[in-house]
Amino acid sequence: MGRDVPVVVFSREDRRTYREKVRRCLDVFAQMLREARFEVERPLAGLEIELNIVDERGEAAMRNAQVLAAIAQPDWATELGQFNIEINIQPQALDGAGALALESDVRARLNHAESRARSEGGHLVLIGILPTLREQDIGEGTLSANPRFRLLNEQIFAARGEDLHLLVEGVERLDTHADSVAPEAACTSVQLHLQVSPEAFAAHWNAAQAIAGAQVAVAANSPYLFGKELHRETRITLFEQATDTRPAELKEQGVRPRVWFGERWITSVFDLFEENVRYFPALLPLVEQEDPRELLDRGLIPHLPELTLHNGTIYRWNRPVYAVVDGAPHLRVENRVLPAGPTVIDVAANAAFYYGLMAVLPNAERPIWSQMSFAAAEDNLNTAARHGIDARLYWPGAGEVPAVELILRRLLPMAYEGLDRWGVDKAVAERLLGVIEGRCLTGRTGATWQVEKVTAIGGDRHEALREMTLEYIERMHTNEPVHTWPV
Repeated sequence: MGRDVPVVVFSREDRRTYREKVRRCLDVFAQMLREARFEVERPLAGLEIELNIVDERGEAAMRNAQVLAAIAQPDWATELGQFNIEINIQPQALDGAGALALESDVRARLNHAESRARSEGGHLVLIGILPTLREQDIGEGTLSANPRFRLLNEQIFAARGEDLHLLVEGVERLDTHADSVAPEAACTSVQLHLQVSPEAFAAHWNAAQAIAGAQVAVAANSPYLFGKELHRETRITLFEQATDTRPAELKEQGVRPRVWFGERWITSVFDLFEENVRYFPALLPLVEQEDPRELLDRGLIPHLPELTLHNGTIYRWNRPVYAVVDGAPHLRVENRVLPAGPTVIDVAANAAFYYGLMAVLPNAERPIWSQMSFAAAEDNLNTAARHGIDARLYWPGAGEVPAVELILRRLLPMAYEGLDRWGVDKAVAERLLGVIEGRCLTGRTGATWQVEKVTAIGGDRHEALREMTLEYIERMHTNEPVHTWPV
């Protein structure tokens, strides 16, 4: 949903025209799939990283416009909140020492951005939810100046007809209301992209769904929101609630949420785009001039702007992406479950774990999704978000087991095998997956370190969160993985 949009008021005619155009795009997409018009699978890894901006005290700094102007690089972009920015890392090969080069590239870009942010009185933080964020920091005035965010906010609240109700029951309880989508800005994540062929898409999406719980359990980094200790990865339920277009009555009727795990294993990428059109009304009914049918008939490749914009307003935890690059269309799985941070090596380790598994599980002789229910995969994600590395997760052939046991005994060996299939140097694979192993052996993730540190500091909660955040930032810059951080 990174497209800029104008400031407009939508009419009933706009919505009818948009619906017709989206359905035309869907028909053209189906024809493109039948005719195999897509670029073949390429083993490239790409990622997006969202960050927070804080001031010298570790408090949220509403300065993304100034910081972005100071960075002045096209791979950096605005995000929902004025205390957020995002970097887009171009897809790169992981074979050989490619994963190491990717890590070095991310570090270099973040170090440059940090130096530029300092010139504007800000600092960048890789973390799932900024611990010092307070309710008074979040409101419609917090939204970035980009018109698309204002428009999205207006459309979500027009659909709801009432304020957002945020209710999170964890270690402590948060029960509050919000009059804008600004709480979503508290969620900062890492999104991993993997380009796959249409024929292989369903297997890769199903596999990504199956491992989402394990990913979150071992990477949790969002235990605090508005001063309260909630879930180990509070970002999951916060994101679900902060973009919900449904009032209570529609929830009771079973209307699907726009932040969605899904409801079934798929057999084709078309299933997901068809669900988008069938279940979700348009939030941003913007109609472009492109005629996809006319372009396809002329042998050209359409961008399907209405279909992709609609897809960008449905926040699946594993989202299908259709894109056209240099005239060639391709498909990607966008994995969205991971929080940012704590360090670049932790981010690289999380990516290596995911990409390794995605080289093995989709190609298994007996697919994992044929052995477990879709509901079990969703339960794994929710349980992992609540309990983090202490979660118990279901896995076929093992039953319900501690997350660390599942990861150490079953998933890490697969991830090593997968990175070998990618052609990743053994030493690089051991360095990155060793971080995942280290978290499992110590029981320490970003979330557990934050909680242990705040407990050790004691006293006033906000002051403890602020002190912890400042130490977190200091340790983040060492690039020592979080499982080695002392409390």
